[in-house]
Amino acid sequence: MSEPLPALNVVTGTKPRVEPLDPPMVPFAVAGLAGFVVAGVIVWLAGGPDSWLRTCVAGFVVGLPGLITMIIHDRNRRHRRALTHPEFRAES
Repeated sequence: MSEPLPALNVVTGTKPRVEPLDPPMVPFAVAGLAGFVVAGVIVWLAGGPDSWLRTCVAGFVVGLPGLITMIIHDRNRRHRRALTHPEFRAES
């Protein structure tokens, strides 16, 4: 039993490594901010409770640092991709 089973070899030895997704994140952050703005406008026009309006404003304000973080994250995408995939050429 020194050789591995052929079925185990097929499962463990021949599968390509699946790369994680690295999509641009800024559109997701902008969509979240826009969602809070739209919800806030709807609550304001409908005369909803003030606590709901404050929640929408707080969501927008807290989302701004997230947007800045995602801008920096996406700026570094090209460099990260060049490190993990040598065939990828980072052009400025």
